[in-house]
Amino acid sequence: MHRTYLLCACAACSCTRPQRKSFCMSRIASVLLPMPLPEAFDYAEPEGMGLELGDQVAAPLGPRLLRGVVVGLREAAGGNRPLKPVESRLEEPRLPPGTVEFVQWAARYSVDWPGQPLAIALRGARAPKPRPVRLVEITGARPARPTPARAKVLDAAGAQHRSPADLARAAGVSSGVVKALINEGVLAVRLVDEEAMFDAPDPSRPGATLNASQAAAAADLRTMVTQGGFNVALLDGVTGSGKTEVYLEVAAAALAADPTAQVLIMLPEIALTQAVIGRVTARFGAEPGEWHSDVAPPVRRRVWEAVATGRCRIVVGARSALFLPFQNLKLIVVDEEHDASFKQEEGFIYHARDLAVARGKIETAAVVLASATPSLESLRNAEQGRYRWLRLSTRHGGARLPDIELIDLRESPPDHGRWISPTLVRAMGETFARGEQTLLFLNRRGYAPLVLCKACGERMTAPDTDSWLVEHRYSGRLVCHLTGFSMPKPKACPHCGAHDSLVSIGPGVERVEEEAKSLFPQARVAVFSSDTVFDAREAKRLIEAMADGQIDILVATQAAAKGHNFPNLTLVGVVDADLGLRGGDLRAAERTYQLLAQATGRAGRKDRPGRALLQTWAPEHAVMQALRAQDRDAFVAAEMSERELAGLPPFGRLAAVIVSGVDHVQLEAFVLAMGQAAPNAAGVEVYGPADAPLGLIRGRRRKRFLVRADRAVDLSAFMATWRARVKPPASVRVAIDIDPYSFL
Repeated sequence: MHRTYLLCACAACSCTRPQRKSFCMSRIASVLLPMPLPEAFDYAEPEGMGLELGDQVAAPLGPRLLRGVVVGLREAAGGNRPLKPVESRLEEPRLPPGTVEFVQWAARYSVDWPGQPLAIALRGARAPKPRPVRLVEITGARPARPTPARAKVLDAAGAQHRSPADLARAAGVSSGVVKALINEGVLAVRLVDEEAMFDAPDPSRPGATLNASQAAAAADLRTMVTQGGFNVALLDGVTGSGKTEVYLEVAAAALAADPTAQVLIMLPEIALTQAVIGRVTARFGAEPGEWHSDVAPPVRRRVWEAVATGRCRIVVGARSALFLPFQNLKLIVVDEEHDASFKQEEGFIYHARDLAVARGKIETAAVVLASATPSLESLRNAEQGRYRWLRLSTRHGGARLPDIELIDLRESPPDHGRWISPTLVRAMGETFARGEQTLLFLNRRGYAPLVLCKACGERMTAPDTDSWLVEHRYSGRLVCHLTGFSMPKPKACPHCGAHDSLVSIGPGVERVEEEAKSLFPQARVAVFSSDTVFDAREAKRLIEAMADGQIDILVATQAAAKGHNFPNLTLVGVVDADLGLRGGDLRAAERTYQLLAQATGRAGRKDRPGRALLQTWAPEHAVMQALRAQDRDAFVAAEMSERELAGLPPFGRLAAVIVSGVDHVQLEAFVLAMGQAAPNAAGVEVYGPADAPLGLIRGRRRKRFLVRADRAVDLSAFMATWRARVKPPASVRVAIDIDPYSFL
């Protein structure tokens, strides 16, 4: 049965009324729970508990005990309202003050409940503890039957404590020898809780040899880091210019300047982590902590605790690593800062690049944003002098950028039933004949993006969702990439019942792979996408195979388009260069330029010049012309001009409101009322409500508002005021997206 508590705030407990438990409370603790709740809850601090800010505690909420974090403490004098007490303080690392402040700031900026980012910050603390490890130690007893094998085991056991299997390997004997010594009592096994004992990085180890441009950038950034305080720098370097070597030298400077300093390196793709971890390990002689969704929960907990206690000084991870409880964070590196993968679109909605700058300010840490194609927001901040702007304009080691050509598909279309044009096929043949590699780039997973019935015209969609089902030949299933729904491909149309009438429309990477194999049957062809590479280890294996020359033609999505160095890759063919320009995305031109510049930049290195061919139906488009001329500055200037005229980012601010519900009538009435409740504010324009492009997802109808504001407007405060004016029905959900990247 759930217990209730009656508490008094008097100097001495003189209350005489019957109560199940009574005590004096000296302070009130505000406890934030990792749940979608609007604020922290007040609890009484039991006498002698001695809570501190950031402590993890067990606190009652209804009939349950929940983990929470103390975010405020105040004296209880003058208060007489009954409060439930904190049940206990958990014997786990407390969240440092910077982490607590960052969590609360992130919630205010994103206009969300503070428990949402707290849930991310506690993800490692709530993971299961690793199982205790079995270690062997010598008891002092002598074996009844000494043998050379047993002597080897005892010699090896004296050096350090090992598991039975490790001890057998170290001694060069079978596991049966170790087991016999344990049974005799010569060796004893004890269970030990395993801690993540990260070796200390050595910043004095020699780094890579830097060219003049890299050395100048590294020197400037070293000065920024060693001087201390909050600063942001944009490391703007062409593909292959050696940005990683530069920021690793900056990390070395941060670690050398402070023996407790911690460094966070953030990456947009899990596929990139293994390569960067290898480079960090080679530079500092110690492996960093690894943090992303593929890390097993017990390992995640070890890393979380090691970060919180300062034992882990370098972390390489995805966007959620930004919420780790760093004790002394001195440097944040956001690699490929332009990448849309840094935007979290579900649950707590945030952009990790923007929040990295905020956390740097809270922690008084340096922030380095690195990219070959920086976002317009970062470029604008650099132009205005808010960020230091360091440019690497040449490739490392004397390599030059690839030559880029446009293939006008109106003049040189693929053969019927194919997707690779004759011009690209010839280039692939020449490349294969020279023993060099080709990358075929298409940012579309699966075999075909659309399956329809040729008898009735029915388009296959996911149940209760407007999203088309994508055919995957590897698994023989139709998959919704939005909701995760999948089903076997039916033999008959579910709508009209016609047999063998379902046809695949358009290409995905699997279909392009099939075509490449038919064109070059002797070539070794592989696919790199999230459907074929399931985790970071598999990505590392495929990347190493490509780097070692074990693959002739790699067909890939954006997973292979950034950060990788393939020495023998000399040809990049973009199958559908226009793909990203379709639809109503306000950032379509910028994102297409960034993605294709990154993809084409994989071609060519020092001794092998590269070439890139882009198949397009619109070669006259400004993005295609800028890519062909490799004139990023001209493209940026034109795009900036258009954005400035429209008051769009980076010259203005955007926010989106996504409202969803199961009852269409109720939803329509609510969004109309919400639109009327929008505050009147100078410099703010509210558009909508309108049907979302994807109007139905998982059975919920969706409506959208779009808000545009001048730069001087506190957009978060405006959105918070608007949200406070409306109370949605229980079945209606309202999500606010500050600085949206998706307009679906």
